[in-house]
Amino acid sequence: MLEWATPYWLLALPLALAAPWLARHPRIAVASLGAVKAPRTLRSLLAFTPRLLGSLGLALLVVAMARPQDVNRERIQEKDGIDIMLVLDTSGSMEARDYEVGRRRASRLSAAKEVIARFVLGRPDDRIGLVVFGEDAFTQVPLTTDGRAMVGFLAQVDIGFAGKRATAIGDAIAVGAQRLEELEAPSKIMILLTDGQSNAGQIDPIEAAQAAAALGIKVYTIGIGGSGGGGGGLFGMLGGGSDLDERTLQRIAQLTDARYFRADDTGALLKVYETIDQLEKTTAEVKEYVHTEERFEAWAWSGLALLMLQALLGETLFRRLP
Repeated sequence: MLEWATPYWLLALPLALAAPWLARHPRIAVASLGAVKAPRTLRSLLAFTPRLLGSLGLALLVVAMARPQDVNRERIQEKDGIDIMLVLDTSGSMEARDYEVGRRRASRLSAAKEVIARFVLGRPDDRIGLVVFGEDAFTQVPLTTDGRAMVGFLAQVDIGFAGKRATAIGDAIAVGAQRLEELEAPSKIMILLTDGQSNAGQIDPIEAAQAAAALGIKVYTIGIGGSGGGGGGLFGMLGGGSDLDERTLQRIAQLTDARYFRADDTGALLKVYETIDQLEKTTAEVKEYVHTEERFEAWAWSGLALLMLQALLGETLFRRLP
């Protein structure tokens, strides 16, 4: 890319072009024009040539003084991304329609998916995965930096993906921790969202949290829905995590040096993910390498050559007698 090191010299271009034409030349005083009248020849027709060469030569020198350069800028962005495992409750109680999406009543799961999608698309430099849980827990999406693909898989998640009748929070934390342990990353976090209490699975939630803490994994916990019961239809009444166990969620977050959040509506849920987004920032360092190659020499030599040619022709072919 062409750049100018001292571009203010270009302001002198009009003066450089005009200077040879403004210079005064010696004149001979004669009594009448008839004394100097002579036939027009090719030499007389080209008498302006030295001045033209002078204009061009000075203009080229001015351009050389502005120092044209070929500049190649190389920007290298080094990013330390975070590994984030989203752990989402898909049990029957998440069917309760006590949230809003686009000013319409929506299920807890629909509201959660809407907010999580925004969170994922806002973190393009991180690897993000998804674990869903109900009676069981499994990895729906392995850790990936493809945010759009992640959102596509998230949209397909529905009630009962891992069983409707119970909530295995401990197993979900264990599955998420196992996935996070597999890859190297400067920081690893888990964001667990549920509306219930752990009443299924093989692993106690507190024990799972302690194991995650030993692996250096923070587990942010989010409680949604009413604390007095989910009421999400038949499966909500049959024990699909309808009573929110805030004490356990707080303890999980405390053990892993994270935080517990309560979100009673979609707006509050959105703020929770915005807060986590601010707490867990991806670090990025941008380095710029500039390769510069000077290009003024050709302009300078060309300008000098034209001025020398002007002087030579002015003293020979186009010499003016005093």
